[in-house]
Amino acid sequence: MDKPTPGIRKRQQILRANRMMFVWVAIVSVVVGFSLVLVVFLGQKIAYGEKVIAEKNKTAATLDSNLKVVDGLKDNIRVLNTNENLNAARINGSGSALQVVLDALPAQANSTAMASSLQTQLLGGVPGISLESLRVEPVAGIEVDEGSASSSDSSNDGTNTIGFSFTVSAQTGGQEGLRDVLRRLERSIRPFTITSLSIETLGNRITMTGTGLGYYEPGQELKLTDKVVRP
Repeated sequence: MDKPTPGIRKRQQILRANRMMFVWVAIVSVVVGFSLVLVVFLGQKIAYGEKVIAEKNKTAATLDSNLKVVDGLKDNIRVLNTNENLNAARINGSGSALQVVLDALPAQANSTAMASSLQTQLLGGVPGISLESLRVEPVAGIEVDEGSASSSDSSNDGTNTIGFSFTVSAQTGGQEGLRDVLRRLERSIRPFTITSLSIETLGNRITMTGTGLGYYEPGQELKLTDKVVRP
């Protein structure tokens, strides 16, 4: 068998060298591509870690600022507990003066409790005065379903109010009793606003009809929550 000529051997060596070069170029390309992907991944991880650290630092700063005002709040509470006006307004003589503040502005829109207070303590029980009618409107969206509440029942317009209306009457000459009703509403530890008031005489009776607003303030809930930090 004839031996390959020198020209053929050179071409075979060139082809073999080209194949090796192609293999090495492919290997280098894979390594470079993998390195680039790894660099991008590590960069995203570092950026995400910095974002998490920033949120943790923000939380720590908030907690630190809250802790700094604790002593001042305690001092204010101690001062309020010694307030003469609050102590004088206590229903229970042995209770805390701060309870007066909580009673004055309840944390819940309890129209039933407000109606009971108006009936038994403010509008009712005045000598010579008869409570003819009392209506306290439930708060739409809180005490009744907002979709089923009529427009007259919707007293909550975003200001945390409870609407009410009343009618009281007295014998002719019993104007002082009507004044006493208004003074009771004015001196009540729970704030009321009378939006309209009318007085008319019918026969031997004087009738006073009024509408107004009571107030409540939902309590603030302080709690730690989890926040998801996304890449």
